[in-house]
Amino acid sequence: MSEATELMALSLRQVRLRSSYRTEGAGGLAHGNGGRQSHNALGGPTAERVVALTRQVYHGVNQQHLTELLEEEQQIHLSRSTVRRILLCAGIRSPQRRRAPKHRRRRKRKPREGMLLQIDGSPHAWLGERGLRLCLVGAIDDATNQVPYAVFRRQEDLQGYFTMLRHIVRTKGIPLTLYHNRHTLFVSPRREERRTPFTPNWRLNGL
Repeated sequence: MSEATELMALSLRQVRLRSSYRTEGAGGLAHGNGGRQSHNALGGPTAERVVALTRQVYHGVNQQHLTELLEEEQQIHLSRSTVRRILLCAGIRSPQRRRAPKHRRRRKRKPREGMLLQIDGSPHAWLGERGLRLCLVGAIDDATNQVPYAVFRRQEDLQGYFTMLRHIVRTKGIPLTLYHNRHTLFVSPRREERRTPFTPNWRLNGL
């Protein structure tokens, strides 16, 4: 057969069809499985059995596990995609597990004033249409929720934070800890650090 394909420059399938046509006529060109129902067909007793087992024996099992159980326990060898199509035609969808919601516990406030100051800048049109867009640089005490000081700046910068901290130190004392976001003013973008509080090494002369 391989020699015939080379001599006639035809594929193996074409040679076989040519031979079938010569011996059987036009009927030999029909596929041998013509008229037979495919084992993957959505109808038929196999599909009905799959649906019945799903509703009665394997209720609540997802499609992947169901496919494995059908093969191991019922000797029904079908692909997952075929099982899925059979169930969808019967109106049965694969159950999806619901993930438990993540429980987020709120952080407790500090017990005393000055133990933690949250500092940040808030750019906003504070003056409306009457003036420039400004950034409010300020701090809020974690224990009392009070603002010890805030200052308007043209933009968020270190000078604004130094001005704020100088006033707080002179009027309230040195805070124990500062809490800031990952602004590049405080954290280099080349370093991968989490957003965490930090305790500064204070020098009064630097303020």
